[in-house]
Amino acid sequence: MGYVTSLFARKVVAAAGSGVDAAAMLASVGIAPDAPLDPGQMVPAARYYDMLERIADQIDATDLPVRTGASMRLDEYGALGLAFKAATTLEASHARVERYARLWSSVAEYELRPATGGTLFILHRAGERRLGMRLSNEATLASAVSIARQVCPVPLTPVEVLIRHPAPRRVAAHEEWFGCPVRFGADLDAILYADEMLARPNILGDEGISHYLTTHLDAKLSEITREPDLVMQAKAAIAQALSEGAPKMTEIASGLGLSARSFHRRLSEHGMTFQGLTEETRRDLAEGLLRDQTHSLAEIAFLTGFSEQSAFTRAFKRWVGTTPATYRRAISRH
Repeated sequence: MGYVTSLFARKVVAAAGSGVDAAAMLASVGIAPDAPLDPGQMVPAARYYDMLERIADQIDATDLPVRTGASMRLDEYGALGLAFKAATTLEASHARVERYARLWSSVAEYELRPATGGTLFILHRAGERRLGMRLSNEATLASAVSIARQVCPVPLTPVEVLIRHPAPRRVAAHEEWFGCPVRFGADLDAILYADEMLARPNILGDEGISHYLTTHLDAKLSEITREPDLVMQAKAAIAQALSEGAPKMTEIASGLGLSARSFHRRLSEHGMTFQGLTEETRRDLAEGLLRDQTHSLAEIAFLTGFSEQSAFTRAFKRWVGTTPATYRRAISRH
């Protein structure tokens, strides 16, 4: 399962405004509403897309990606935001994102590519282009322009914005925000910049600070790429243990050849806690079992570590907003 920084979820919920229950939306992706902003805390991408779709059920989300992008601030992006700001040119800033975006997300990659009329800054994101992903992609492109404008010494306007999925019912807000043509139904999700715009020096570009920050980011990138299987191994161990009841962190850590302290630290490096990972595993397992019509609800409750079906039903309704039976019927209809 892929992950995105909790910063994105917080920004989307804030941009949605009073039309949604902000605390409930954040809780649905595992974010404590009163916790401090931490871009290092990750949330499952699928949960993030679910949340976006729930928001779209409650408000008109046509302009939501643009409002989200406009609210982005570089100072909230942590070390990567500082490195973007300290890069000497706008092209160098985008090269930072191309290299270090794995610190923000494990489901999106970026590419700078020469093209006719300038250089494309391309967003690559695999998977089903469900509504949640479409909204996320639009917000990502709007955010990219937002943070670029914060370092550019002159008003920044792309040559063109390309978006793969079909246009929403209104595009006026998109075109107003980007200040250029927005072409939906394109072959790529990308922003086309004029080369002279990318070559401009950044307002606060500093080669020395930039070098220091990229050294730090290289170390962080090495940490998360050196242990890509830890979370998946832990989830597999938790899933196997759930039928015996709520698993203990010491037992899961021991099975992975780690002390409880080391296991806790390594999960923290991925922006996770054992409790959160167990909850996530329970939900993933429950959703998978509900798609398989061979298991009764009582069996699924047992396999996900609940002593009673009623406790499972309450937990599932907290996770998804509906009961297991309703969820199963909806899956069957689709």
